Amino acid sequence: MPPVSESSSADRPLWPTIRRFLPYLWPADAPGLKLRIVGAMAFVLLSKLVQVYGAPFALKGAVDRMAIDDRSAVTLVVLLVIGYAAARLGGVFFDNLRNVVFERVGQEATRRLAAVTFRHLHRLSLRFHLERRTGAITKVVERGTKSIDTMLYFLLFNIAPTILELALVLQIFGSRFGGWLVAGTLAMVVGYIAFTRWVTDWRAKLREQMNDLDTGAVAHAVDSLLNFETVKYFNAEQREGDRYERAMTAYANAAVRSENSLAWLNIGQALITNAMLAFGMALVAYGWARGEFTSGDVVLVSTLLSQLFRPLDMLGWVYRTIRQGVIDMAAMFDLIDQPAEVVDVPGAKPLTVTGGHVRFEGVRFGYDPDRTILKGIDLDVPPGSTLAVVGPSGAGKSTLARILYRFYDLTGGRVTIDGQDIGQVTQASLRAAIGIVPQDTVLFNDTIGYNIGYGRDGASQAEIEAAARGAAIGAFIDSLPDGYATRVGERGLKLSGGEKQRVAIARTLLKNPPILILDEATSALDTRTEHEIQSTLESIERGRTTIIIAHRLSTIVGADQIVVLDQGMVAERGTHAELLAKGGLYAEMWARQAQEQEAALAEA
Repeated sequence: MPPVSESSSADRPLWPTIRRFLPYLWPADAPGLKLRIVGAMAFVLLSKLVQVYGAPFALKGAVDRMAIDDRSAVTLVVLLVIGYAAARLGGVFFDNLRNVVFERVGQEATRRLAAVTFRHLHRLSLRFHLERRTGAITKVVERGTKSIDTMLYFLLFNIAPTILELALVLQIFGSRFGGWLVAGTLAMVVGYIAFTRWVTDWRAKLREQMNDLDTGAVAHAVDSLLNFETVKYFNAEQREGDRYERAMTAYANAAVRSENSLAWLNIGQALITNAMLAFGMALVAYGWARGEFTSGDVVLVSTLLSQLFRPLDMLGWVYRTIRQGVIDMAAMFDLIDQPAEVVDVPGAKPLTVTGGHVRFEGVRFGYDPDRTILKGIDLDVPPGSTLAVVGPSGAGKSTLARILYRFYDLTGGRVTIDGQDIGQVTQASLRAAIGIVPQDTVLFNDTIGYNIGYGRDGASQAEIEAAARGAAIGAFIDSLPDGYATRVGERGLKLSGGEKQRVAIARTLLKNPPILILDEATSALDTRTEHEIQSTLESIERGRTTIIIAHRLSTIVGADQIVVLDQGMVAERGTHAELLAKGGLYAEMWARQAQEQEAALAEA
């Protein structure tokens, strides 16, 4: 599955992306939000009526009365001036009432789309997450969700009101000043929009390059910081700093080009609007000289055009913002459109576990079509028994665990639990029935209590503490100053390897699954810690169907059945004693590990 391409999102047409976004603006299941939108649009209409018919005509009337030098009309002039100010205040008042009414709509749309994206990311396959950088994904989601509220606001409260105001202004110009002023205003608006779109599309390409460089720099920074131990191991702090600086330098150069292009856009827009202002006022002034218009008409045209220029000046910025918002949202929609590789079949039923009998029947699988990992594996794990899987690296041991969890679909054969094909049951019920203690336990950057409680949603504090005692870590937690509220740090780095493994065991105990997988759960630990944890693992295996994926053979000598994998096939199977008696691959591995252990003891 190829990773999502962020660059392709900039090529997505504007309107299809906006149309896809509109259901979040007008949700079918939220009549209250629809009512808020209607109310907000009503305030938009009131604001524009006051701004177009109130303030300009009040100011025109005051100027006309003053122009005829009739000082007895001072009261009327003062009232008109007050009316002008009141109309301007009314426009601001209605605009802010509109914002108050609409704020809930914007936040709700943001919440809905962000939740949909986050849930979909968790539904995507393991392959997708292994091929994507976490920093890049989070940046795409962050930009996409931030663009929602902005796009809502500008679409409804800038573009739509600007069109309404333009229509009202053209009606006034046509009825009072004739077709030349209407034609000039239309030509100005069309030229302004065409110029703005042309330059903005050019700037969008620059902006896209800048975003790609920004995303790459952030992704590398996150990756570098998450692997800070490796950086220190290889004394590569300077190397990482230089690499990040090169990425930021490329971003800075792209940002400079993008910001410089904005200056040319602003100059062109100002040239068009001020040329129209000069034309309109000159046209009315010429008519005033011929006795066709009053002094107040010059002020009226100036005021109406100036008011129209304000949203038009904003329109350029709004179009740029919406265009960028579409790019950001398109990238997020690309994530939403990414199909899940593993999905429940139509009509899938929940898994019913009666005994936990696990069977692998002719299982074939490969991560890539050209490279088969498992080549017809047959395994039978009776209820309550323990199966150990051993073999050289790359033999497919850990792949068995991923298949049992159904992180991938098979290319051949099937896996059953109590006779039910795991490909025909729901993934949620399947994974609820399986617990795992992995080789590398990754913990949330939260408290120890939270990490243990993650094993079962809604677990009580007493249950969490009981699981900790069962994993032989309860006494250690009680000795900490903050107890179960102790934070474990990024990926649990504040805990030792043995402590992290015990936390993993505790949350698996809390989950209490009928089927247990131990995926090389002690191979990364020292011998003493391994022996301490091994007894804990043996206690939780009792009564459960257990599959142990092991590297150290000394940890699985008591298994009911041992299977040796080699090159994706079952090379040998039997108990520990039977396999040693055969003198085959298992016996060879046992002898080699015994020699290594003796050599280590001699060196110590």
